[in-house]
Amino acid sequence: MELDPLARGEFAPQTTYLNTASTGLLPARTVAAMGEAVAASAAGRPTDMFGDVEAARATYARLAGVPVRRVAAGASVAVYTGLVAASLPQGAEVLVAEADFSSVVNPFHMRRDLKVRTAALESLAEAVRPGTALVAVSAVQSADGRIADLAAIREAARAHGARTLVDVSQGAGWYPVDADAYDYTVTVGFKWLTAPRGVAFLTVPDDLGGLNPLFAGWVAGERPWDSCYGPVEELAHSARRFDESPALLSYTGARHSLALIEELGTERIRAHNTALADRFRAGLAPLGHEPVAAPGSAIVSVPGLGHRQEELSRAGLELSNRAGNLRAAFHFYSSADDVDRLLELLRAH
Repeated sequence: MELDPLARGEFAPQTTYLNTASTGLLPARTVAAMGEAVAASAAGRPTDMFGDVEAARATYARLAGVPVRRVAAGASVAVYTGLVAASLPQGAEVLVAEADFSSVVNPFHMRRDLKVRTAALESLAEAVRPGTALVAVSAVQSADGRIADLAAIREAARAHGARTLVDVSQGAGWYPVDADAYDYTVTVGFKWLTAPRGVAFLTVPDDLGGLNPLFAGWVAGERPWDSCYGPVEELAHSARRFDESPALLSYTGARHSLALIEELGTERIRAHNTALADRFRAGLAPLGHEPVAAPGSAIVSVPGLGHRQEELSRAGLELSNRAGNLRAAFHFYSSADDVDRLLELLRAH
């Protein structure tokens, strides 16, 4: 549960940082690469940041377990969820989890001609029925760290001919992502993947999932530099047709952040993170607090303690207040000492 030597050399937080579910810390290698790219751009000698996009895409594809041709690079989960929503036929039924993150849910509500149905996360698989066109859910719930039973949801969807959309924003980087098991997955990069804001990925099936590339610009062309003027004559034959024009500096950083995740290994990170989360859960019991049940999660949410967030921040501990719950999120730059310090401050009042 101590800091991995590789992680120790990449991070030097000036706080006890337990808030990765909001924003991950940037590794030193990422900060250095972005600084060099900014300086090069200022000097009129910009680096190959489009190459950085492709390197980031390739690394994410390996982390997600799909060929690189099935990965689109963008900036926002909501944009990609909206793309899926826009591709559904009029009157289609979409099943979502109760109180899931808005970027996963809201784009479907914006299609007034869709039928959006809600079920509790724990019973989402049982709620799939004939006529359900799509099941959309976060793999790990942002508010409290509960983990969806994705295997059951996938099987229920297949049994009824429904597609699946899984947001892995709160899992990618510590929770194994098998994007090949679902029709679509989406994620931001600025949380557990420790990338800068402005990075997001969409994965699609080999047949591109019937999506209409509504926002296709020049970068979506099979030959982008020949697609700068007039209608794009030939869209990319891969998921790159769903690319957004990239935030290049962010992708320059993301390339190095994703490489760090790959070097450490998701399973290794998961073991570290969940051990710390379990240590925190065990330490809460003597204090008379019971967290939201989320076994195996790196996120621990404690009802009734959300009001302590500002006080803890003043003491140098960064966590979140979510709906009155105190949310702690443990990543590979967290340590057992961080957990013990948090418990000690909670014990003091």
